[in-house]
Amino acid sequence: RCVQETGGINAEYMGLQLIYRKSKQMGIDLYRAGRIRNRRFRQTKTTDVYLRLLIRLYEFLSRRTSSSFNQTVYKRLNQTRVTRYPISLSRLAKHMNNKQDKIAVIVGSVLNDERILEIPKVTVCALRFSERARERIVSAGGQCITFDQLALRAPTGTNTILLRGTRSREALKHFGKAPGAKHSHTKPYVRSVGRKFERGRGRR
Repeated sequence: RCVQETGGINAEYMGLQLIYRKSKQMGIDLYRAGRIRNRRFRQTKTTDVYLRLLIRLYEFLSRRTSSSFNQTVYKRLNQTRVTRYPISLSRLAKHMNNKQDKIAVIVGSVLNDERILEIPKVTVCALRFSERARERIVSAGGQCITFDQLALRAPTGTNTILLRGTRSREALKHFGKAPGAKHSHTKPYVRSVGRKFERGRGRR
């Protein structure tokens, strides 16, 4: 005898009652569980008025010109300060060798490097220069310009070379959970390595 009821089917066979229920398994929220990543554009959260003015300028240029250079600069201006990788003078000189007629563009900081003795004559556009880096570039006959000056000189990025520093650097090893916390791989700031420094209080 088969009797259909709400919520399932009851079947009796050889004195055994088998109940088949409809499976009501919940699905996975693909967006919130992170299966589908958000690929939309990241807007900056900075309160720096000068940076916000540059972002508005390059938003306009990326919209009104068909230059991929302006779109890349606009995207990098919106990045966080950690992902705006700094570049050293030695790396800058290496990439700008025999390219003195072009403008080096760095959406980030330009820092000094004492290991290099001679700097070529280059024109550099960056968000920020360290004091010593600016001195060495100017004393070599080069120029340090800002992004609003670059927009007047090269509105579409002609005769420019877009550079940025290396991603893997020593400072990133110290970011993250506190050193010594559970599941932490963060490198501690220690004075030295030895018996007396940054040791746990386990068995002695």
